[in-house]
Amino acid sequence: MISNHKMKQGLLVLALSWSTAAYAQQKQSYVTISATDSEHDIIRKAANLTPSDRQLRWQELEVTGFLHFGMNTFTNREWGDGKEDPKLFNPTRLDAAQWVRTCKEAGIKQVIITAKHHDGFCLWPSKYTEHSVKNSPWKNGKGDVVREIADACHQQGVGFGIYLSPWDRNNPDYGDTEKYNAYFLNQLTELLGNYGKVDEVWFDGANGEGPNGKKPVYHFDAWYNLIRKMQPGAVIAVMGPDVRWVGTESGYGRLTEWSTVPMNGLANQSIADNSQKDIIFAPKGDMTGDDLGSRDKIRDAKTLVWYPSETDVSIRPGWFYHETEDLKVKSPEKLTDIYYSSVGRNSVLLLNIPPDQRGLINEHDQKNLMAWKRTLDQTFKNNLAKGAKISSSNGINTGALLNGNLKNYWTTKANDTTGLIELTLPKPQLFDVLLLKENITVGQRIEKFSLEYFNGKSWEVITDGTTVGAKRLIRFKPVLAQKVRLKIIASRLNPTLTALGLYKQPG
Repeated sequence: MISNHKMKQGLLVLALSWSTAAYAQQKQSYVTISATDSEHDIIRKAANLTPSDRQLRWQELEVTGFLHFGMNTFTNREWGDGKEDPKLFNPTRLDAAQWVRTCKEAGIKQVIITAKHHDGFCLWPSKYTEHSVKNSPWKNGKGDVVREIADACHQQGVGFGIYLSPWDRNNPDYGDTEKYNAYFLNQLTELLGNYGKVDEVWFDGANGEGPNGKKPVYHFDAWYNLIRKMQPGAVIAVMGPDVRWVGTESGYGRLTEWSTVPMNGLANQSIADNSQKDIIFAPKGDMTGDDLGSRDKIRDAKTLVWYPSETDVSIRPGWFYHETEDLKVKSPEKLTDIYYSSVGRNSVLLLNIPPDQRGLINEHDQKNLMAWKRTLDQTFKNNLAKGAKISSSNGINTGALLNGNLKNYWTTKANDTTGLIELTLPKPQLFDVLLLKENITVGQRIEKFSLEYFNGKSWEVITDGTTVGAKRLIRFKPVLAQKVRLKIIASRLNPTLTALGLYKQPG
């Protein structure tokens, strides 16, 4: 994988692109802030930003998978040096269909394969290097791992993504900016053009010295333009314009996660000149802090953009398979905690599940994945708020709270930025999980909320929170109640909700 300091270095030079053709003036994924805008104007602009179609599709996946597999699997390393003998790569039972099937059964809707890691070894028979599967004994040099995983994804209805390491410790031209970028574009073209639909392209910020002692400058704008041209539906993460890194590889996201964040490196005139084009900018800024999108952060912004977060973590201590870690696979309980702290905090979880030397998802990983999935299924199979009598004195369309979607949602009347939703359940219920979803297709708006229950004499706070976004999940000590109310305490313009759920965890 990548080290945090490498990522943070890379994140200082981010690229941002968007298309405005599909959006009206009031529905767009970026907006500029003028010197004359009041704080009210800035908040209004922030509240009206929305995801692009590709970003929305990605956000609704909720859980995606990383498949770290390659030369490191056979050398028992995390970072190779590019000097490995291709003959070391020889999985005896490689079954990409098993990888995809395992992920799908665990609730993972899209997977990303490490087509090339930092060692430069390619899992496809690239025409541009000898350091690839074509010179391995696997299938007598006729194999193509990328082909097998792409075909399995397309056959099983799972999204397909590729990771292509910008750093290449094998290539002799690494360090020469022009030569290496040409090489990188050639390999990217192979991956984008030969394997059907690609749903995500994932870059990290790793950038070491080449044989000449220099670090090449990555031509991100050229890479992104090529992806937009060849695979226009693919999101580009996390050194990319569509999805940002959450800032940690622990699996835990922020308690307050805004998808609308400042980007102060964008030139207003350039935006105006290119307002109907799918354009690329390269703003600078660290997107790994604890607070990215609060009112304090956006007050002095020059540009606001919709830039959602991805939370990545490995199911094992390492990113590649190591037999010594077979008994260190994250437990179902730990995976569940990560789910609540990533998907449940307005992020997408990217869970790494590395195939072993046989070319299979290991039994230890399978066991814990399936137990994790059972826990989530048991928790969310029954919304205990179902059948409740709902009242909302200043709300519209309360029925959508239990049966909503992006076209059918609850909101408030007039210009009310607060809301009160009271539920009377058919009978007292024991619950310990709150689920909320905003309609992000009209913007992310809720800034503060609380959940209360009537204890027979008065209303008592169960839990509270800040942002909601695509999904917010909060766990708390079990409460037995029949009357519950949700208070929207603060919001940027009218708050929206497409779902309100009360659930009980098993056990």
